[in-house]
Amino acid sequence: MKITDKFGRPLQDLRISVTDRCNFRCTYCMPKEIFGRDYPFLPKDHLLTFEEIERLAKAFVKLGVKKIRLTGGEPLLRRNLPDLIRKLSAISGLEDVGLTTNATLLEKMAWDLKAAGLKRINVSLDALDNTLFQSINDSGISTERVLKGIDKALDVGLQVKVNMVVKKGMNEQEVIPMARFFKDKGVTLRYIEFMDVGKTNEWDFSKVVTKKHILNELSQHFELGSVDPNHFGEVAKRYRYKGTDTEVGFITSVSESFCSTCTRARIAADGKLYTCLFAAKGFDFKELLRSGVNDVEVEQQIIAIWNKREDRYSDERTEESAKNKDRIEMSYIGG
Repeated sequence: MKITDKFGRPLQDLRISVTDRCNFRCTYCMPKEIFGRDYPFLPKDHLLTFEEIERLAKAFVKLGVKKIRLTGGEPLLRRNLPDLIRKLSAISGLEDVGLTTNATLLEKMAWDLKAAGLKRINVSLDALDNTLFQSINDSGISTERVLKGIDKALDVGLQVKVNMVVKKGMNEQEVIPMARFFKDKGVTLRYIEFMDVGKTNEWDFSKVVTKKHILNELSQHFELGSVDPNHFGEVAKRYRYKGTDTEVGFITSVSESFCSTCTRARIAADGKLYTCLFAAKGFDFKELLRSGVNDVEVEQQIIAIWNKREDRYSDERTEESAKNKDRIEMSYIGG
């Protein structure tokens, strides 16, 4: 069964945050002055259990979801995560299970993740320069540790993409070094425009480095050709380095909105379902699941929520809405 929202957008992709905790304190996501030592992260019993996540995932797959991506916080901090991946990979009709990670624990976990059924990972890395990278992640973790994680993932056969958030005044000087490094490695790099997710990252338009600007810069160093989307709802604007099979992409939520083709639902770490990355309120599926409802009732609730969906925040974004609209934090909902 396939369902659509008020604008005819199908439900195809599901992102599930398995924890709100992270071992980074990136200045644009979880700044240390807010997410400090005393920050009240969710207690264990407030998180969805693996069995509850599996049950929800089965319901979403019945309604058209083909891909699931696990996020955080940092998902590899969730104990026994390969057990969850194993459960999800066994769901009939689910075509793909992916993971977004900062890769700090990937070197030791890559084989177990692959063996459990994980197919692909997206690694967050905002700079190759170690001093700059450590100033961004504000946790003392080196680029070497992340790169070792990437190499291990490639060694065990995982598909790897690297995500780089580009923020003016922070790391735009790393655009070309990152492109050159991952082109030579044969790994897809995706530049993400600095977005106004949450309320703690001091976002404004002046700090956004747009796809147009980055593409112009890349074109001075590399010959690129555009690549057609693989499917409806594909978020990245894709290009390929001429003479290679290696791609570079852009996530353009600010400068080139893709609301009209958004097919994603998101489940936060505490089990609330959100129909937009920039939402303020979600529906509490944890409470619903623990109330004793059957699977049909779960599916009916998902249908009711998606049928009413009319989110198009990036289409409607203004300076005023970006500054004043309540939004949940990235660390809570995942990317």
